[in-house]
Amino acid sequence: MTSKNTICLWYDGTALDAATFYADTFPDSAVGAVHRAPGDYPAGKEGDILTVEFTVMGIPCLGLNGGPAFKHNEAFSFQVATDNQSETDRLWDAIIKNGGQESACGWCKDKWGLSWQITPRALIEAIADPDPAAAKRAFEAMMEMTKIDIAKIEAARRG
Repeated sequence: MTSKNTICLWYDGTALDAATFYADTFPDSAVGAVHRAPGDYPAGKEGDILTVEFTVMGIPCLGLNGGPAFKHNEAFSFQVATDNQSETDRLWDAIIKNGGQESACGWCKDKWGLSWQITPRALIEAIADPDPAAAKRAFEAMMEMTKIDIAKIEAARRG
């Protein structure tokens, strides 16, 4: 790993599975080195996969198989800016259909409990509209959604 700053994500023995899913799903993502434990540790035995180096959309990450003590929560999420509805649908559906859960306003969780915001650029632009009424309409439309529907956001923005 060559990056000075790496996001370390805790898994309960499933770091390689998660890294492989991310590499298969997101552009500019890959699984790197897999490191096995040189000795027994609280969550595993010598020879078990201890850490997995991977990138998610160019962001260096380290998956640590630390055991069941800590769970992912919404305090950390990956926000993925999508360019169109097709990309939004593809990424959202990949996460949900692989054991994930829908949430509100473009958020979902993968099957490992990691939160993702699948956020179309059109939504980001709409809620930052210089016209406060247009921004509010787009924001209110978003608040009613699980997966973001760009056409509905744009319609709300226009009024």
